[in-house]
Amino acid sequence: MKFFVDTADIDAIRDLNETGMVDGVTTNPSLIAKSGRDIMEVTKEICDLVDGPVSAEVVALDHESMLAEGRHLAKIADNICVKVPLTWAGLRTCKILSDEGTKVNVTLCFSVNQALLAAKAGATYISPFIGRLDDLNLDGMDLIQDIRTMYDNYGYETQILAASIRTANHMKDAALIGADVATAPPGVIKAMVNHVLTDKGLDGFMADVKKAGIKIL
Repeated sequence: MKFFVDTADIDAIRDLNETGMVDGVTTNPSLIAKSGRDIMEVTKEICDLVDGPVSAEVVALDHESMLAEGRHLAKIADNICVKVPLTWAGLRTCKILSDEGTKVNVTLCFSVNQALLAAKAGATYISPFIGRLDDLNLDGMDLIQDIRTMYDNYGYETQILAASIRTANHMKDAALIGADVATAPPGVIKAMVNHVLTDKGLDGFMADVKKAGIKIL
């Protein structure tokens, strides 16, 4: 499973990238607004930092404006992936951009039907939102599983990009189901390393090292 980092924080991306944990980056206007910087400037800097796809989201709602924005964003770098909403205007834009050779991430997916439409429109990625379904007392992982089954039934090449991930358990479950990608905030990715038995074992090792006066350098 590929790891995309869901942030516009350059330092956080660089930190994780140095450990080999960044296969791509997802951004949106809300995340970039938090940085207080120009969207084009931040997106270009992220593209220069990572080798994988960087999702940059359009802000228009009508097809013509969405398409113009998508084409403009695609010029930032070769690894740009234009993110569009799962609306009819977004699907129409997805079809044209995909036919032009631009990667497209169709976002705000909450049903199998929506995921099917995105695949038929040529989406590179479909982004089902796990956490927001969980907020409604629905199991977001059920949606990931159902989309996986449907795509496998028909051989669709659209990749499942599990989004709105909030916990390390979300990451684990997405991997077990077979999501192609999971995008998560840096803190969630870092939390995956934590385990109480690892901490306990390390404490025991260090106590023995101190007691024995062991030194390597």
